[in-house]
Amino acid sequence: MNNLTNRYSTLASWVYHLDKPIGRSFGDIEYYYERLKEIKGPILEAAVGNGRILLPLLEKGLNVFGFDASTEMLNYCKEELKKRFLNTTLQLKRFDDFSFEQKFDAIIIPAGSFQLITDINEAMEVLKRFKNALNVGGKLILDLSPLSALAEPTMNARQWNIENGLLTLTESRVEVDYINQKTVSQLRYEHWTNDKGLVQTELDLFALRFWGVKEFELALKLAGFTTITCSSNYEYTQAPNSETHTITFEAI
Repeated sequence: MNNLTNRYSTLASWVYHLDKPIGRSFGDIEYYYERLKEIKGPILEAAVGNGRILLPLLEKGLNVFGFDASTEMLNYCKEELKKRFLNTTLQLKRFDDFSFEQKFDAIIIPAGSFQLITDINEAMEVLKRFKNALNVGGKLILDLSPLSALAEPTMNARQWNIENGLLTLTESRVEVDYINQKTVSQLRYEHWTNDKGLVQTELDLFALRFWGVKEFELALKLAGFTTITCSSNYEYTQAPNSETHTITFEAI
């Protein structure tokens, strides 16, 4: 994969933190807490990002650890932990190389982050890694976008006002692979200041793989999971339909 792909570097992480600050919920924070609140043991959040979900779960008393592949995103997470006098273990790791001493009672991957794994064989290996990192009876919970999102248009441009300037994001989809269920978009981030104009620009390639509902259920079974449930729009066990924007799988 190109080293510009899914990297969440300086400007991308800054924009993410402005757009999705700690505690901003799309219904997912409440949902994950409800599904996890009875768990007393350790929980792992994969691709933890800036801690948007991890910190509220910590504040509610859950024992959550995390890892992410972006140094910049983890730095935001660490800063926010300090502000709130919270503490946990974070690792700078990828899906394919995370390693913690203990096993977990649950692993969560909110916000469709599992889709950042665009190779299906790698995705299967990661599901197996998750299974091996769980205690007996542990649960895996993750979000996916519906397959219909393959055909959805992307946004054109957005901006965020900052002190002495502006951050902008322009997105254009450059590839849609219906056979392999993948998309690639160009994300161009720019930092403008009132006195100097454009001071920094950053190009990221944002690649995603989309899954069919039955396809992913089969993938979970092949990885060794059982008792699989599928929910729509953070309504537990509600079947996906044409109005579904988020599918959440839970597997034991």
